[in-house]
Amino acid sequence: MSNLFWLTDAQMDRLRPFFPKSHGKPRVDDRRVLSGIIFINRNGLRWCDAPAEYGPAKTLYNRWKRWGDKGIFARMMHGLASEAAVPKTVMIDATYLKAHRTASSLRAKKGGPTTNGGARSAEPKVA
Repeated sequence: MSNLFWLTDAQMDRLRPFFPKSHGKPRVDDRRVLSGIIFINRNGLRWCDAPAEYGPAKTLYNRWKRWGDKGIFARMMHGLASEAAVPKTVMIDATYLKAHRTASSLRAKKGGPTTNGGARSAEPKVA
């Protein structure tokens, strides 16, 4: 059994009115690309780690970037939320934070922490 995420026909029917009109060259399969974008954001993956079933990672990123800049995803969320009987706030957070590999070495060095920016005090310590 696959752990991949795929939008259903009913979900695609609800999202389709928010898609921009295709000009010139037809877009690649919207279901495949949107399912891939959702999978990447839901699992916190990098674009290059997208499973091959969703198509090229560059296609996923380019669609996410273009539609995000045009406000299409925001319109989708607003439109889907407004269909509810009771209006409510819908929030999606796709932030991704990662500590740098040297972050663990930022602890205090031998000799204890200093309070004056690392400079040695001229006054002798009283015990």
